[in-house]
Amino acid sequence: MKKWTCNIGIGGRIFRGVLGAAMLATGLYLILKTDHAFWGCGLCTLGAFGIFEAIVGWCALRAMGVKSPF
Repeated sequence: MKKWTCNIGIGGRIFRGVLGAAMLATGLYLILKTDHAFWGCGLCTLGAFGIFEAIVGWCALRAMGVKSPF
């Protein structure tokens, strides 16, 4: 298996980590406290992926060639 190549800097990692944690917390709130479990599961999935990107230092969109400011 090929090792993940870091393609974002420290600013992008912090941004993705904070955004991922916020989406994960919001998703859990939607699942546990409201009747919007479908949207909550989607937010939890996106939040977990954002945290994964922050930990590994890899961005899926940048890997596909999309330029991002972070």
